[in-house]
This record gives sequence, structure tokens and C-alpha cells, in this order.
Amino acid sequence: MPAAAALEPAVESRFASDVRSGLSRGGQKELPSTYLYDALGSALFDAITFLPEYGLTRADSRLLAAHSETIVTAMRGPFFVAELGSGSGAKTRWILEAAARMGPVKYFPIDISPVALQNCGFVLGRIPQVQVTELQGEYMDGLAKAVGYRKPGEKLLLLFLGSTIGNFYLDAASNFLMRIRAQLAPGDGLLLGADLVKPLQQMLTAYDDPTGVTAAFNLNMLGRINRELGANFNLARFAHEARFNADASCIEMHLRATCRQRIYIRALDLHIEMKEGETIWTESSQKFRVEEIDSLASQTGFRMHSRWIDADWAFAESLMIAS
Repeated sequence: MPAAAALEPAVESRFASDVRSGLSRGGQKELPSTYLYDALGSALFDAITFLPEYGLTRADSRLLAAHSETIVTAMRGPFFVAELGSGSGAKTRWILEAAARMGPVKYFPIDISPVALQNCGFVLGRIPQVQVTELQGEYMDGLAKAVGYRKPGEKLLLLFLGSTIGNFYLDAASNFLMRIRAQLAPGDGLLLGADLVKPLQQMLTAYDDPTGVTAAFNLNMLGRINRELGANFNLARFAHEARFNADASCIEMHLRATCRQRIYIRALDLHIEMKEGETIWTESSQKFRVEEIDSLASQTGFRMHSRWIDADWAFAESLMIAS
């Protein structure tokens, strides 16, 4: 290798770069919630969805099971399906089976996790008349690829389920939906899941269950940094914390240092100082009111077609049509 090349600095991964910027900043330390979902994190989140305290996923599934036929019929003509953050795709089965009853359907799951995509493709690709093309990557890159498969006269039904939109504050959610709309054609559909405002204790317990599964899910973020970047976080010196931010109408997840400590991240050659009580903010989950969802649709180039709200857990599925 030439001597000059040996002096070139190594290019940091996106994960490493985000960890560096999020933990070395002044003020509130923060890590993007995307990084909660490595293979172990995804498995822990799947376990969370079975907890009695976390009713969101079951509500999402009940609505899809009950209304998938109506949703696909509303597309009025040939269409294909893409999904942002598909995960294992378990809930998507209802949509694909309803669509397949109308004829062959192409499905493009988009996810950053190759493990989740592999599982998704294996399970949903076995549904008769469903052709699965897995697209690994971030939302907008994956959507651009999926749209590239569009045939003349085809519409797109884009799924954004499970209230992942709640990871954005309202202004950021509006910007995100505008970016989605820019890649869609008039008549395309967006099926948007959103968790609704509910009693405070019900919301808090959903993100801090007594079994401790959500705590393990959150703490795994530090475990991932240890595994992938050679850090020496002692997970026993951090506590999971769920808070309700009333001003933003959202649940926040934090990792609180239980004592003063100094952490070294070998891959970044970075030392981190944590004071007792200081937190790392790992996730926000916005809770919506139906009028806020209506406003998001109208602001971002969609018209509201239909909405369904679960009777047992305040959760909404909204079908929006690109205008």
C-alpha cells in the first residue's frame, strides 16, 4: 500500500458518526432511535408487542384484519405495495392477502435491518400471488427504488404502520410526509398508523412495563455501541426512564446515568463524561389527536379518504390519497 494511502483517515460508518455527534455534544446527549433495532433490539421489540401493557401493535393488527378489504378496494385499479420500516411484516399479511384476492401483487418491504427483511421475505413471499422484492436501506432511498419499479397505469399503496410516524414531532412529521408526497403520483395511497393521546398512566406503562422488556430494549442501545464500536458502557450503571413531554404530547425514552462515570469508545477514540442523573435521549413517540392527523394530510398534499380507530386501544389507521 502506498505510504500516502496509509495516512488517510478511516471513513466512519453512519452509526459511528451519529454516536460521536450525539454523545459528544454539549447539553442533552441523544442517539437516533433507528439504532435501537439491531438483531437483538428487533427481537426485544417483537417481545414488547406481546406485553399486555403495550396495546398498540394489537390494535394495529385488529384494524388491518378488519379493514384490509376496504383499503385495497379503495385503490381503484392496478397497484403495488411498498412499506416503510416493514420489520418482520407480520401485520402486512392482511393487506397482501386482500390484494392477492384481486390478482398478483408486488410487495416492496423497506427496512434498514437485513435480518428483518430476510424474515419478512420468507414469511410473506409464501402468500400465493405475492412477489416480494426486499429493499434494504433508509426510508427515502428505499421508496425511490420501489417507485422505480412502477409500470404504466399502476398506483402505489404505501404502508407506514405501527405509529412509526410518532418518532417525529409534528413539524418534522409534516416535512417527512412532504418528502414522501414528492415521490408519489396523484392517486397513490398512504396508509398511516398513528397512536392517539390516551390517559397518562396508560401511555407511561406502555413504555416502562413491569417485566422490564422495554428497559432491556432501551439498554441494548448501549450494548450495541459496546459490541460494534468497542465501548465500555456498564449497563448496570444506567436506568431506563420513560417520560411524558406534555408540551410536545409525546413519550420520551431516556437512559439515565445512576452515578458519575467516564466511558471510552475505542473505535472513535472518544471519552464520554456522564454526570449522575444525566440522560441519553433515545426515542420520542408522538401521540396524536385526530385533528392533527387531518391537518398533516392537508398540509402535505394528501386528502383524507378513510379512518378507522380501534375500540380497545386509542390507535388510528388513516388512508390518505395523494392529490
